[in-house]
Amino acid sequence: MRRTALLACAALLTGLLPLTTAATASGADDPAPVPVDRFEGEVPFANPPAGGIFTWGSDTDDPPTLALTARDDAPEGAKVLSGTYDISGYGGFTHDFAFAEPAHDWSAHQGIRFWWDGQNNGKKIAFELKDGGANGEASELWTTSFTDDFTGWKQIEIPFADFTYRTDYQPVGGIDHILGLTEMWGYAVTLPVGVKGEFAMDAVELYGRADQSLRASVRTDSAVYPVKEGGTAKVRLTVATTGEAPIDEPVTVAYETSGGTASDADYTPVRGEYTFPAGTASGTTHTLRVPTRKDRTAESAETIPLKLTVTGAKAPTETPQVVIDAHGLPYLDSRLPVSKRVTDLLSRMSLEEKAGQMTQAERGALTNAGDIAAYDLGSLLSGGGSTPTPNTPEAWAKMIDGFQLRARATRFQIPLIYGVDAVHGHNNVVGATIMPHNIGIGATRDPRIAHETGAVTAAEVRATGIPWDFAPCLCVTRDERWGRSYESFGEDPALVEAMETVIQGLQGRADGRDLDRDDKVLATAKHFVGDGGTEYGSSTTGTYTIDQGVTKVTREELEAVHLAPYESAVDRGVGTVMPSYSSLDLIGDDRGPVKMHASADMINGVLKGRMDFDGFVISDWAAIDQIPGDYASDVRTSINAGLDMIMVPYAYQDFRTALIDEVRAGRISERRIDDAVSRILTQKFRLGLFEQPYADTSGASRIGSAGHRAVAREAAAESQVLLKNSGGLLPLKRSQKVYVAGSNADDIGNQTGGWTITWQGSSGDITPGTTVLEGIRKAGGDVTYSKDASAPTAGHDVGVVVVGETPYAEGVGDVGNGHDLELSAADQAAVDKVCAAMKCAVLVVSGRPQLLGDRLGKIDALVASWLPGTEGDGVADVLFGRRPFTGQLPVTWPKTQDQLPINVGDASYDPQYPYGWGLTTLTKVPQGGTLTLKGLGIAARAAERAGAKEAGRAIVTKARLLVQQRIGQDITASAAKPFAEADHLLLTGRYGAAVDKLTAAYKAA
Repeated sequence: MRRTALLACAALLTGLLPLTTAATASGADDPAPVPVDRFEGEVPFANPPAGGIFTWGSDTDDPPTLALTARDDAPEGAKVLSGTYDISGYGGFTHDFAFAEPAHDWSAHQGIRFWWDGQNNGKKIAFELKDGGANGEASELWTTSFTDDFTGWKQIEIPFADFTYRTDYQPVGGIDHILGLTEMWGYAVTLPVGVKGEFAMDAVELYGRADQSLRASVRTDSAVYPVKEGGTAKVRLTVATTGEAPIDEPVTVAYETSGGTASDADYTPVRGEYTFPAGTASGTTHTLRVPTRKDRTAESAETIPLKLTVTGAKAPTETPQVVIDAHGLPYLDSRLPVSKRVTDLLSRMSLEEKAGQMTQAERGALTNAGDIAAYDLGSLLSGGGSTPTPNTPEAWAKMIDGFQLRARATRFQIPLIYGVDAVHGHNNVVGATIMPHNIGIGATRDPRIAHETGAVTAAEVRATGIPWDFAPCLCVTRDERWGRSYESFGEDPALVEAMETVIQGLQGRADGRDLDRDDKVLATAKHFVGDGGTEYGSSTTGTYTIDQGVTKVTREELEAVHLAPYESAVDRGVGTVMPSYSSLDLIGDDRGPVKMHASADMINGVLKGRMDFDGFVISDWAAIDQIPGDYASDVRTSINAGLDMIMVPYAYQDFRTALIDEVRAGRISERRIDDAVSRILTQKFRLGLFEQPYADTSGASRIGSAGHRAVAREAAAESQVLLKNSGGLLPLKRSQKVYVAGSNADDIGNQTGGWTITWQGSSGDITPGTTVLEGIRKAGGDVTYSKDASAPTAGHDVGVVVVGETPYAEGVGDVGNGHDLELSAADQAAVDKVCAAMKCAVLVVSGRPQLLGDRLGKIDALVASWLPGTEGDGVADVLFGRRPFTGQLPVTWPKTQDQLPINVGDASYDPQYPYGWGLTTLTKVPQGGTLTLKGLGIAARAAERAGAKEAGRAIVTKARLLVQQRIGQDITASAAKPFAEADHLLLTGRYGAAVDKLTAAYKAA
């Protein structure tokens, strides 16, 4: 799924220079305007912590272009800030004041204004202020907007009183919720989405004199106050001032319960007035009480708006609502079977409420938190990098609880189901336990460790209030040029199926009975189906080369390779399935490529029909937009194809409206809607969300705990694949002097890869963990580290060069899209220098095989380390012999890029290292020849007949180690092909045939 985002950064300005021409003051007694930005070149384009203007966006192509342009019609001076934009997610620009300089005091002024060159496109443009905090990236955000519904230059005046506190995103999670104006750090502009346009801006300045009555505000501690029937709601009113000074004049709040769905019989009406006298300190509170009555009648939830009329201060942005909880209705009875609860609730819902349940929005895209109730939204998600700030478990739980509170204001109080891409641990949260990516888990060949990593992930995700994980990826990667290769367990569907124990780690037992536990989450099998088989060059998404492209296969290949893992996932009770962005082109059906999100044959026919999948189908990120046709057609086609919930990050309002219109027009049946909503509600009931919608943080202390990191460390150790070990260089000895070099030796961001904290991931110290270098140092020995191998190499016994890739995700990482499979020039130089000076081991930290070419002969030991996660100690464990190397290649390691795609079972197969290859240490390799293999074959068949899985696997492993020793590094095509096929046979339980293939490889060596 594509990264969503944090929506806007926000901040600005440095350097206040006088205007050459002051704008006319608003009133005779007003002070002269104070310039903030003239755009004459006095403020540079620069990133924090330096003061300056910078751009941002959700994707690489979303940040706008900016320039200081000379224009004859400039409202002030000679230049204006101009730019172009074409934004799919979010994007804009910010002016931050320099962090090293004091914040600015704007409290003496009425507001801020600027000139805007209107394009008359009717789009809203968000304008934000940064208030308080340590700097422009750690301040509160206050927002408003104006509409570009004019042509030519217009001065936009915005009183500070018009700015509201951003409830969807705060860099610091909120300081005091008061627009103080005494410590201002800048401003930001968020440009329109979905329209290609240009803009120009000039002369940002402060204007007018502060009106003391507008510097005070009254707020409530919540917008929604749920209360059980007969209980009393307590609404806390707080008076606050900019600058936190006492109020100069009295502030009066008249209050009255009025309107809503509750009647006077349901509560005691409240009406009155309260005055905060002059001199009242900022932050003073007063509590209003709204009593409700018991009538012993089963009812849906009822609302009681508390109308507030404020004199002398700004009123709350929302009218607070007391909500009498739904009660006495069958769907609320946890003793009833889930099916009966679903039937009862569904029978009560309107079409609008059902459509809302089928709608999933990105949390950062909510225009107002009240939209959750207004549109009856069923789900929110955080895409990659869409995090609260501070990015802590506590902030996650608080944020999601706030969203769940809003759902309490709906008629049936149906809880949200919140989803997140926790694809290798709770990877969005700083400090969480980050597991190896799936490619490394596949290398372990250990279903037990796959289960354990899933269990740790589930526990950490659920402890932050999230009940739904968009994992695991069950793709079968068939071309390592694919930027998502590392999300796959491997190229063999049998290996993918073997690792599906992760589903039980996430969900618990297959019947769903464990889903309401505080350490389990709903899992998602993705991306259905064939995403790993797309042809190189077939993608039409931006600059992608293979991701989201076309999978062209026969029906037989589709069934055997790509569909097989989903059949077993359904048998394991996986709760949701996500279709792929890619298209499927079945050879011989004459239909050509069909977008998976539009494939009724595959979703309704195969998944829900033949496989009898009873969970719900969730779309990928804005994926229905890729279906040919207009938006109404996209909605109609996807829903009729079998999608139950649509991920429409920034279009939730449009989608819900279109869905309702299509049903009313008869183009989508109500039966289809009821089926979709029933599936969604079923999982919500199974998760226990109706009984416990809020975060159970009792397990939060285990996030990133020593116990969880021990699981990740073990997984990292088991994932290491020893490809070459000349002269038994590994394991290292503590007595050796070790020279460590390479770009990935000491970089936690590089070793965790994409989908870590942000969508694409990033290099550097992005989250707590142990780098490979730190693990080596802790393992003992005398260690010298030189990233670029520039330090003297003399006097060392062995070198360890840790090289590989920098982070990427999805199509951004496609080969040909700015990436290849070659080591960087710096890594090549480090390998050359170290391996020329001493015995050396090269560790390749990457999401896919890297091409070593002629360097392989100069390397004594070669390790495929994959992306091991935060626990570099696990890598050191096998390097120094604390654990043996046991990993095996989950994908074929090619000699050249021209060989791609190359996979086990290919008619022509001549790799550098075959699928399943993996040397071992600390284990005596079996001796013998063909007679020994014949005996192992007899024993393997006996184990197969007896159903003795462990014995069968152990026998085949003995044969594999024996054959690997025979082959050595002289791997020929005639030996590689049966060797690789043997591992596939092992995974499918055909132990005798596996030994036969290994025997053939032995003879060919």
